Amino acid sequence: MKKLLICISMFLVFFSLQACTEKEEIIEITLKQNNPIIDGQLKALASAYELETGIRINIVSCGPPNCSYDESLKSDQTAGKFPEIIVLTSKESYSLWSDTMMDLSDESWVNETSLAFAVDDQVFGLPLSVEGWGMAYNADMLKAADIDPMTLNNMAAYLSAFKQLDGMKDALGIDAVVSMSAATPLNWLTGRYNFNSFLSEGLAFGDLSLTSELRKGNMNAERLNEYADWVEQLFTYSEPTILISGNYESQVNAFLNQKTVFLNQGYWADGILKDATFDMAFAPYGSTKTPSDGIFVNVTSWYAVNKNSLNAQLAKDFLNFLVSSETGQDFLVNKIKLIPAFRNFEIEPKEPLSNSVYQWIKQDKFYSANFSEFPLEFLDNSLGPIYNQLARDLITVQQFKFLITQAVKNQAK
Repeated sequence: MKKLLICISMFLVFFSLQACTEKEEIIEITLKQNNPIIDGQLKALASAYELETGIRINIVSCGPPNCSYDESLKSDQTAGKFPEIIVLTSKESYSLWSDTMMDLSDESWVNETSLAFAVDDQVFGLPLSVEGWGMAYNADMLKAADIDPMTLNNMAAYLSAFKQLDGMKDALGIDAVVSMSAATPLNWLTGRYNFNSFLSEGLAFGDLSLTSELRKGNMNAERLNEYADWVEQLFTYSEPTILISGNYESQVNAFLNQKTVFLNQGYWADGILKDATFDMAFAPYGSTKTPSDGIFVNVTSWYAVNKNSLNAQLAKDFLNFLVSSETGQDFLVNKIKLIPAFRNFEIEPKEPLSNSVYQWIKQDKFYSANFSEFPLEFLDNSLGPIYNQLARDLITVQQFKFLITQAVKNQAK
């Protein structure tokens, strides 16, 4: 009898331990991301998510200079440990993992964005990192000049405003109307972000018809004539020293110090502009004769789900949490300072230019970053110097158009 009681007691203890073990078992999914800088913030979010849902998100960060993201994913795949959530950065990265990508077209967040990663009308990526750029303006100065920034939606409207503001230099206390630089260190600003207005201004988002022709070496001469007029106008009303030799800091600081009315830059200038004493936002980028109402946006990364994982649904749940919950929205906007790609966000960026980009996104008024279809060697090293020559009056506008045309032909060879 005593032995029986001992056996029963041991069985109950074993059963109890088993029950506790099963009760405490945590389901875990892995998110492998490519930006080590935000590793800490992501892990804090994962902890909050686990407290709320009981699901553990294992954050693995792999990026430069110590880790090659795609090579690391290849190793994961070989080892049979491919993550539930990965980052896509381009069509090329999608092509590497297309066999593992889950169709997310039916997810609720898809209806809240126009910036999802899609192939053949199927959605495979939740847009994460968004950038925007255009013509930032000093709202106080435009108000003093009785100019409504939303009317600046074509070249004629900008030219009229530029002339008016140029005649008010003393009254406004400005050195020039525009802060723009075409100096060699800012070849990325001219060769990528300014040239992009030629590639996509006024075209439907994602329209690559013009870009595809340029990649073949075929130039649209009529559009180039119009674009060259815009560049000449922009340069004419820019502060000369900054235009020719200014670096990024001097360009943005001229706007910060209210020595110009406009700044031709991106949302990333918010960092320098944090102490500004005036309201600012992005006006429409009216670089064409035909009215066009919008700015430029670019998505640099998306979250995608591994369809082969047994926990794929849990991965989708986490993505929905990012977009729909207050915790997720706060993380994206306030913790890692991203501009939301979704119209439904109740938490919005506090920084003025970032917030302005988001207001354009909410209205679906933006043009795509078609410059990303070209190699940086072409944009920065072939196109950039041509803008610099025009800024320094070493070439005419006619020669500018000729050199741009030749550069386009050469990159197609």
